[in-house]
Order: sequence, then C-alpha cells, then structure tokens
Amino acid sequence: MSLESDADRPGDAALPGKLPEALRTELVAFRRDLHMHPELGNQEFRTTAAIKARLEKAGLKPRVLPVGTGLVCDVGADGGQWRGGTPMLAFRADIDALPIPDAKTGCPYRSTVPDRAHACGHDVHTTVALGAGLVLAELHQRGLLPRPVRLVFQPAEEVLPGGAADAIDCGVLDGVERIIAVHCDPRVDAGRIGLRHGPITSACDRLEIALDGPGGHTARPHLTTDLVTAVARVVTDVPALVARRVDTRSGLAVTWGRIESGHAPNVIPQHAELSGTVRCLDLDTWRQAPDIVHAAIDEVANLHRAKSEINYVRGVPPVVNESDTTELLREAMTARRGAESVEVTDQSLGGEDFSWYLEHVPGAMARLGVRSPGERTVRDLHQGDFDVDESAITVGVELFTAAALVGMP
Repeated sequence: MSLESDADRPGDAALPGKLPEALRTELVAFRRDLHMHPELGNQEFRTTAAIKARLEKAGLKPRVLPVGTGLVCDVGADGGQWRGGTPMLAFRADIDALPIPDAKTGCPYRSTVPDRAHACGHDVHTTVALGAGLVLAELHQRGLLPRPVRLVFQPAEEVLPGGAADAIDCGVLDGVERIIAVHCDPRVDAGRIGLRHGPITSACDRLEIALDGPGGHTARPHLTTDLVTAVARVVTDVPALVARRVDTRSGLAVTWGRIESGHAPNVIPQHAELSGTVRCLDLDTWRQAPDIVHAAIDEVANLHRAKSEINYVRGVPPVVNESDTTELLREAMTARRGAESVEVTDQSLGGEDFSWYLEHVPGAMARLGVRSPGERTVRDLHQGDFDVDESAITVGVELFTAAALVGMP
C-alpha cells in the first residue's frame, strides 16, 4: 500500500494518509465479507480471525482478547507510553451482529446466515478501525505518526450490559489517555459527521416482571386477583409514576415490548409476564432508576393484590462525550473535509456500551453519516433492510487517522 498526497483537497494538505483507491476498494470488499457472514455477540470467531489476518499482513501484532473473540492491536508502540511519555489514543469498533433476518432482496452481499444481520453498521465500524490501523501503520514506518494508537475490536456490544466491560477487564485501556468511536447514522449524509458535547446516547436497561395471583373465573373477579387488570395497570401506571418522580429533563422512560397472560376468555389467569426497557438521558438519574422503577411497580401491583417479581437488568449508562475529545474530532474532520462537514446531532434514546470506556478515560463518539446524499428513504438501525453508502468507510478512516495526526509537529 502506498499512501497518496492530500494536496488535492483544501485544508488537507498538511495531513498525510489519504487512502489510495486500491485500499478503498479492499475495505469495501472487507466490509461486504463481514456483512455476508454476521456473527452474534461472543460468537465472532470468523470476524476476529479476518481482522487478525489483515493486521498481521500489515506487520502488526494483534492480540485476541482472553474472552475468545475480539482483539486489540497497537500501532507505533507495544503498549502505553511512547516518545518520552506521548499518551496513547484508542479507536474502538464493535464487531457483533444482530439476531434478525437480512431483508435486502437482490443485494449481492446480503447475509448468508439465517436470522443474522449487520443491521446496526458494526461491519462499517470494524472496517473503519481496520482501515485506520493500516494507514497509520504505514505512516509509522515512514516516521510520520506523532503518537501511539490502539485499535480495540470489541465483541458483544449488543449483549447487555455490553462487551465493553469484559474488554476493559482484559486491559484494553491500559496506557490509553483517550478513546474515540463512530456510530453509523442513517439520518446524516455520507461525507458528514454529527457531533455533540455531553450526552449523545441514553442509558438503557432491561426490565422483566412476573405478576402472580390465585386465578379464578371471570364471573367472580371480586373473589380473586384480577391479574389481567393488574397487568394493564402496571403497563399504563408505572411509566406515568416513574416520569413524575424525577426531573422531566432526565428523560427517564419505561416502554414495554412484551406482555403475556391468560389462555381462555372466561378464566382469570394465575400468571402474567411483561418486559420492556428503561431509558434515561441523565447519568445521575440512571443511577437512581432501579429503586424508582421497583417502587412504582410494587405500588401498582400491591394496589391490585398481585404478587410481583422484578428482574431489573442493568444495561449501559449514557455515552457522555468529553469536550476536549469532541473538539479533537471536530478539528480532525474539519482538517479533512472542511467545517461544513460537521453538524450538531441530537441526543439519541438508543444505548451504546461505549459509555463504559468513558467511565475510565475521556473520549467521544461521532455519528458517521451513511445516507446517500439526496436519498429520501431512511433505512433505520436494527431493521432488516438497513444498509449504508459505502463511501462512509473512507470518511470514517479519514476521521480516525486525522484524529491521530492533528497537532503533529
């Protein structure tokens, strides 16, 4: 691979590392291969092997994580400090797919695995980090890399509470000063990124409830626990109670996704189940959320004489972008593509386990535009027809490499 000059793009001449056409083509092919062979969290063996093989081909020394999937790879250093204490910058990519069918009929790189799809763009995130690593490895060989960089290919982002916690336990942040990531955004045009200071995602927890009663005949609900009514009141009253017990600006919300109860129209059931999510925009309120939600459920269930069993599964806190790192991403993207390529993005109600890294080191996540400019249809995340404008891969690589290079002497 031979990197091209950047002198043909305004504002970019001072930064080496523009992708040659051959590498762009290779990265698109790599992404499509991942897209055709999606693997769920903690099962990403083929994906891990493919990343490892390409990094080793570039002369790097990736290390598979002790959990068996995912890997970490340093560019320019064997760990931590370099050149008199220059701190390490980390790039994080998530590598797992979703348990949903690929609905892209006629697509030549459609998933070949039944009921599995890269419908959240993790194949793009992975390819971006890989491409950045390949570019920076060559720059390091030429003496043009001003700081060490760590590539973190993390498994199981889609598995609560997220594979980030396991990766951190494996030491991926040892010696890292700050960390950055991108997430595909189908609302933003390819060639652009969205940035936000402070919270950019929400917290997301999982809630599972079982309600029980003695059961009975629908002709005599007064002699038993009317469990269906109790379930209905939990569904409607708990979100309302929770919303009134915190500052409304925290955005604490309970939303249901599943209800099951009963088998016959004239029989009051003995058992009911509900499950849903708890989302929150504010970190402090998220820390209080389990107690608030528990109390609201117990109050409503007790009012209807139903016994409640609650399984509150902690998920992830909000991703809170640190200001200096957010400005690093802005400076990097501006250097590559101009100030007009950066837009302000809203806080999402989606959850992202990148937040766990930010509990340990400063960092920030950018929204990577993947919508073809002019396209009116928005292929939303976690849908079987989700796809991207693949020019976004080049944009992501440019962003990561520039983040490692801006401010270089």
